[in-house]
Amino acid sequence: MSIKISSRFDAGAIEVVNATSANAIDLNIRKDSHADITQWFYFRLQGAQGEPCTIRLLNAGQSAYPKGWEDYNAMASYDRVNWFRVPTSFDGQVLTIEHTPAMDSVYYAYFEPYSWERHLELLDRAQQSEHVRMLDLGSTIDGHDLNMLVIGESDENKKKVWVIARQHPGETMAEWFVEGMLDALLDPAHPFGRQLLKETVFYVVPNMNPDGSVRGNLRTNAAGANLNREWFAPSMERSPEVFLVRQKMHETGVDLLLDVHGDEGLPYVFIAGSDALPTFTAEQAAAQKAFSSDFMTASPDFQDVYGYPKEPYTDEVLTMGSPYVTHAFGCLSLTLELPFKDNANDPDPQVGWDGARSSRLGGAVLQPVLRAIHALKK
Repeated sequence: MSIKISSRFDAGAIEVVNATSANAIDLNIRKDSHADITQWFYFRLQGAQGEPCTIRLLNAGQSAYPKGWEDYNAMASYDRVNWFRVPTSFDGQVLTIEHTPAMDSVYYAYFEPYSWERHLELLDRAQQSEHVRMLDLGSTIDGHDLNMLVIGESDENKKKVWVIARQHPGETMAEWFVEGMLDALLDPAHPFGRQLLKETVFYVVPNMNPDGSVRGNLRTNAAGANLNREWFAPSMERSPEVFLVRQKMHETGVDLLLDVHGDEGLPYVFIAGSDALPTFTAEQAAAQKAFSSDFMTASPDFQDVYGYPKEPYTDEVLTMGSPYVTHAFGCLSLTLELPFKDNANDPDPQVGWDGARSSRLGGAVLQPVLRAIHALKK
């Protein structure tokens, strides 16, 4: 059987340079569909069962985040359900995957994918709950539905918690996180979930970037827009996803926002706040610190030692989701970053950081959210 590389499936992305033999498979990481960004890959290899494969991603050194390849191992799966890490090295230019497939067909990906089909299943499962309404906010450029889950009965005394994920579509760990959070929130036996449903209304957008997700983009939508730079002045032509979500936020109000992302370089879970805003108050800083402390109690996977360095204010700050929301609503608004690689504080050599661990972290976030809501009521 001859070697074959393919990627014509949901979120698939790769360019074949040469694939004539298993020990010399040369590929290029494909750019986002309408932007000069290369990082996400997801492809299928057939015909190499039992053969030692050397797969070289030739342009990794010219990718958007070359440091993301340092101490990184690619993910592989035979069934697209169970994913594991395979030996990977980076010489500053070429990313090399060394693996001997145990089966005729194997998939390789930058991170464990979260398919459009699973996204729809997540929405359908959630709406079975008596506490959930599923709203259609509108359509994307490619015509995908942009859906939001409203969880809990609205009432003026309830706090409004917004959770959005996958502004950057290749950051699939973000939707895995939301899946775990929703499962915990809607579990009748979960004490934090039950209490939050009494005191809050959740507005959840599990996938902010359907077009980019299906196209296999890392960071942009079908128009080539980085949605997390569109919040100050979104448009239906360039960034309908942000336009529609921001419009709904201004209708409902926001008391707490979690904007869930993935970070290519840092092997840690951490948050970034709105510290750069000139209007950032001591009270907001204290609320952010309290949330971090409570999250560390709820999950040892979260930490507050490693994160982004503090940056001075520029006009770009208000184009980003969580600073814009802090600016517009005066509330606690956080960007939560999960790793592509592993959690260096508690590494797992077999799977690294993966979808399941992201989901468990999603369940754990209910505790700091409840504490933050109680603090608002004081």
